[in-house]
Amino acid sequence: MSQSMKQLLAALAAGTLFGFGLGLSQMVDPAKVTNFLDIFGSWDPSLAFVMAGGLMVNALVTPLILKRKRPLLAEFFRLPTKVEIDNRIIIGGILFGIGWGLAGYCPGPMIASLSFADSDIITVVIAFVVGTFAARWVLARRSL
Repeated sequence: MSQSMKQLLAALAAGTLFGFGLGLSQMVDPAKVTNFLDIFGSWDPSLAFVMAGGLMVNALVTPLILKRKRPLLAEFFRLPTKVEIDNRIIIGGILFGIGWGLAGYCPGPMIASLSFADSDIITVVIAFVVGTFAARWVLARRSL
């Protein structure tokens, strides 16, 4: 089996596991997210346990993975090189949070929710794509 086929199968397995986890934890339900964010109303703290579980696994496994000389299915690790917090990170985080709060979706659950194929999720995905291209366009214009 070729290296690229192994990479595709690993991506398929990881994506399937991720999607299953999103469905099981009800992250694909925007009401679950908006209820988590509604701390003065119908607050649902269960999403905090989903996040804590993901962070815990990441915190335990990432250092073990990075001890390897190289990844199993790649030539080298692709780690972020930019570590400083700048205006782009702050403004982007604020806009992401507003969108997450309004729509109840972040990108992973949004993509997983496409399986429902109703008009709400289609609208959210279109808005996500438009917003992504608009941000790229603005950033390209700023760098000129």
